[in-house]
This record gives sequence, C-alpha cells and structure tokens, in this order.
Amino acid sequence: MESRSLLNHESLNHTLDRLAYQVFERHLNVSELALVALQPRGTFLGRRILSRLKSMYGTEDIRYGELDITFHRDDFRRRDEMLVPASTNLDFSLEGIHIILIDDVLYTGRTVRAGLDAMLDYGRPANVELMALIDRRFSRELPVQPDYTGRVVDVVTDETVKVKWSEDDTNNEVILFSSTKHDEVK
Repeated sequence: MESRSLLNHESLNHTLDRLAYQVFERHLNVSELALVALQPRGTFLGRRILSRLKSMYGTEDIRYGELDITFHRDDFRRRDEMLVPASTNLDFSLEGIHIILIDDVLYTGRTVRAGLDAMLDYGRPANVELMALIDRRFSRELPVQPDYTGRVVDVVTDETVKVKWSEDDTNNEVILFSSTKHDEVK
C-alpha cells in the first residue's frame, strides 16, 4: 500500500488557523454561534477549531458539542458488525442559533446527512454551515457542499484519506493511501 502526505503537521496547523479565521470573519457575534462536531473523527478537528476561536474571540463562551450519529446512519441495520455509539455531549438547545457542523473528511455526504437528522433532536437551528478539513469532492452521493474547507482532494475509489491526530498535538498530518499502484501518464 502506497501513501503520500497531503498535509504535514505545519501545513495542517496553517489550515486550521485559516479555517478558524474564516469562521471568525463570518460570525462576529459568538453568542449566536455553536460548533457541533460529529463523533468520532470530527471531534479532533472541532476541539482544535474551538481552541483557536476562543483565543480569537477572547472568550470561553463559545458553545461546543459533540454529536453521535450512529442510529441516524442510513446503513445502520445493514452492517454485519455491531455498531457501538459514542457519547453525545450537547448540553444546549440548537433552537434558533447558527451551527457549524464539523467533520474531518467529507466523502459521500451520508455522514453529514445523518448529522443533520441527529441535530434536529436538539432543536431547529437558524442555519447550519458545514466545515470539512478534507473535501473528496468527486465522491459525493448526496448534494452536500462544505462552507469551510481545509483542502479539496481529487481521489479515485481505491484511495483513502486518513487524518492522523496526535494526543499531544505535535505530530498531526493528512495522508492519502492507495491500495493499487497507478500507471504514470507521460
């Protein structure tokens, strides 16, 4: 299996800073904003964006939640293995506020659809924007488009994008894995 780095640690940090600045520019009033990260992989991105936004706004008062979508997935009953839900940590109503839904890789759009369904259990937001660190734009099965994108990656079916987050935040990166070797075009 071949691999190549799409974003090394330094470029990933620059990308996270840019995403946070884009949110900051678009949402001047933090009292009307909430970040909702999708379990499990979106939480790593969500926590890092939250940290950057807290320093930009100069406040700890940014609402942040983590949402499990296990039972809202359209393939919930089609899987052979037993799904184990993650915990949902959302201690506020979404009613009438601006939501930024966060996930690490936007692939088919089905995870985002499940996230939208799950969010409605917590109220009806004023609007929902989507943040994805990586947008695999040619893989979409549903009409979903991110409002905030770290990087757009054009990949083929047998390629996988993996975001590696280190616990101490010192060695994060995005890697593209290919299961077969493609012929080089000359």
